[in-house]
Amino acid sequence: MAPGTMVIAIDGETQTTAWHDLYDDPETYGLTHTELAQVRVPFELYVDLAAADARQIFYDRNVQGVAVAKNLAMSMDQRDFGTRLAHLVADSVKVEVDGKRVPFSRLVNASKRQVSRGDREVITLSALRALVVATIYGRSGLSRSAETVHEDELPAGTRPEQVEAAVVPLLAQLISERAAHFVNRSALTAPAVLAGVGIAAHQALPWSDPASSLEADELDRLLADIHWEREAAYWDGIAAKAGVSGRLNFSGGVKDSGGRVADAILYPATEAGRKIRGRRS
Repeated sequence: MAPGTMVIAIDGETQTTAWHDLYDDPETYGLTHTELAQVRVPFELYVDLAAADARQIFYDRNVQGVAVAKNLAMSMDQRDFGTRLAHLVADSVKVEVDGKRVPFSRLVNASKRQVSRGDREVITLSALRALVVATIYGRSGLSRSAETVHEDELPAGTRPEQVEAAVVPLLAQLISERAAHFVNRSALTAPAVLAGVGIAAHQALPWSDPASSLEADELDRLLADIHWEREAAYWDGIAAKAGVSGRLNFSGGVKDSGGRVADAILYPATEAGRKIRGRRS
C-alpha cells in the first residue's frame, strides 16, 4: 500500500465503543477481561476509496440496517438531490476565517450528527441539507428532511436544472451575506433555524405560492434585523429551550421547531417575530 493511500473503516463504531465501556469495568456486567478479549467486532475496510463513495456506503448500510439519525444518513446519500445541492451550495461560497478566504465547504462537517466546540466545522451537512430541502419545498420540506429527494418528486412544473439554478445562487448569497454569523456559530447554524430560514427563502422562488411570494430584497429585509446570537432573550421557546442554569439548548429537531422559526421570520409583528428581533411587546 502506497504512503498516503486513503483507508476508510465503515461500521462497527457503536460496538467498539460498547466494548471499551465494558472493558473499563467488566465485573459490573459479570464479565472478565479474558472473555472480552475473545470478542471480535466486524467492520468493513476500504482501501483507496473516494470520500463520496464512502458516504454512499454509509447511507446504504445504515438506512437499510441499524438505524442512525435519518437526517444524518440522508446527508450521506450522494444520489439524493437535496444532498447534491447542499454540496453545490457549500462549494459556491467563500467566507473569511482568521483573515483568510476559504470555501464554506471547509466549515461543513459531513460525518457527524452535530458539531462540537472543538470541531473546525461550524455546521453539519445534514443541517445544510435541511436548509436546501426547506427552500425547495417550503413547509412540506420539514417532513422531507429525513426522506430521499428524488428528481421526479420536485415541485410541480419544475425540472432539476431549474431548481438547481434557482436554489444554489439564492442560498449561496444568503450564506455569504451572513458569513460572520456562521463562522461565529450563532443560532443560524442550528438545524431548526436553518430549516425555518429555508421556508422563508422558498417564498422567493418562482414556483412558490403567488399569494405569499417574496422578492429577494423583501427576504433580505426580513432577515436583516434578526438577532442571531444564541441567547434565550431571542430564541427560547422558538428554536431552543433554556435550562434551569439558563443555558440554551438548540437540540430540538427540524420538524419540531422549523415551522415556529419560519413564522417568526415571516411575520415580524407577531410575538415570536418581535422576540427574535429584540423588540419588546
